[in-house]
Amino acid sequence: MRKLLSFLLIISLYSGYAQDSILIKSKVANAIVELREFVAIPNDALNADDIDSNLFWLRKKFTERGFNSTILETNGLPLFFAALPMDDNKPTILFYMHLDGQSVDAKKWDQNDPYKVVLKSKTDDGWKKEAFSDLEDDINYDWRLFGRSTSDDKGPIIMFLNAIDALKKDNIDIPYNVKVILDSEEEKSSAPLPQAVRTYKDLLKADFLVINDGPVHVSGKPTIVYGCRGITTLSITTHGPIKPQHSGHYGNYAPNPGFQLAQLLATMKDVDGKVLIKGYYDGITLDEATLEVLKSVPDSIEEINKNLAISKAEKVGSFYQEALQYPSLNIRGLSSGWIGEQARTIVPATATAELDLRLVPESDGTRLKKLVKDHIKNQGFHVMDTAPTMEDRLKYDKIVTIKEGTVTDAFRTNLNNPFGNSIVKTMETTLREKPVQIRIMGGTVPISPFINELKIPAFIIPLVNADNNQHSPNENLKIGQIAYGIKVFYTLLSNDINE
Repeated sequence: MRKLLSFLLIISLYSGYAQDSILIKSKVANAIVELREFVAIPNDALNADDIDSNLFWLRKKFTERGFNSTILETNGLPLFFAALPMDDNKPTILFYMHLDGQSVDAKKWDQNDPYKVVLKSKTDDGWKKEAFSDLEDDINYDWRLFGRSTSDDKGPIIMFLNAIDALKKDNIDIPYNVKVILDSEEEKSSAPLPQAVRTYKDLLKADFLVINDGPVHVSGKPTIVYGCRGITTLSITTHGPIKPQHSGHYGNYAPNPGFQLAQLLATMKDVDGKVLIKGYYDGITLDEATLEVLKSVPDSIEEINKNLAISKAEKVGSFYQEALQYPSLNIRGLSSGWIGEQARTIVPATATAELDLRLVPESDGTRLKKLVKDHIKNQGFHVMDTAPTMEDRLKYDKIVTIKEGTVTDAFRTNLNNPFGNSIVKTMETTLREKPVQIRIMGGTVPISPFINELKIPAFIIPLVNADNNQHSPNENLKIGQIAYGIKVFYTLLSNDINE
């Protein structure tokens, strides 16, 4: 009976029509106060001092909730770890979030300081600034909090802490051991994480992993994601004359690296966007059951195309979710010579294409990079990993320099995993709406070290609004999502999904 009353309490909190100021103050309003305090601490992943300040704040807040916490040293910036007192008779759930944020360019924000949260409401003309004092008696769940990391990823951390408060207030006996790991370098690829997970393997041991990062489906419906794509990169540079040359004197004579690069890139994909490199899609099959799950995601192709301002999509998949099941080959940047007002009549010395390769579990990043390099060799290029010497230039007529990035692996938990099935059932019962089930999302979260080392299933349960401007100026968090996040954490931690 106590659990039922607790659920009704938290459900009334989430409802946009709830006007109970006590509930608002004790849950959502308190979360807003803490989030403003947390966001006020800059968390640029490139600044170690920022990270230290955030770690100090987190130790204080988690300790207040009864967690034992520690700072885990790595070969980069430290990780934050916290756990409630352990009980050997309970299964263990490990939560992953991150405390670092993208760098900011304050000039591009519609507020003086991106680390000072601003409250705004939506108007016909854009956004109107509101006073935080207006939240004392009532709250509008459509209002938003603007500031760096409000949604990615400090908001979910605050939701978690306030859900713990709610569980304690309701005297709920959490049926799990609860562990939390907070990454401090997620925004710069979490390079230290694989070794750190190996080092602290016993400390991180758990039965399953829940990642609370990223936005819910654009429909706003509850969402559970079973995997995410990995990523690796290649930088490809073609070489013409040793320095830029006058196009009048040497046009038609000196090989143009821009054309060489364009011709090379054109051999990698067909007009429909499908990769032509032999073996690139090997190992990927989609059965009817999987396709049905993919088709169940309530995407609107018309809305997606309108938002992208495109008339039609590439044909790697027949619809959006299917397209995400394959590795991508993306040109993320091109450079050669000068453009615009700085354009010069020259034959450039070099041309460079920056590629990113999004990975799925069937595609090993190292293997795909080799396929790309072999393809380039087959186009008649001499492939190097350094700039060519004079001897190289006089010997080979087509030279390309390739620099490789590190590999972050993809992961995907089976759609029929019993933990996942129980999470879906629990969320559906409590939220009164079946969650959108996404087999794999397009972006990358550096979770594969946990999968590889701990041998546990992992699920992404995103909490923030889809239009949160993640990584961009004017990042924001819808207040209704704070209530939603508290409710989701409360639901997960008050139900034994093993039952």
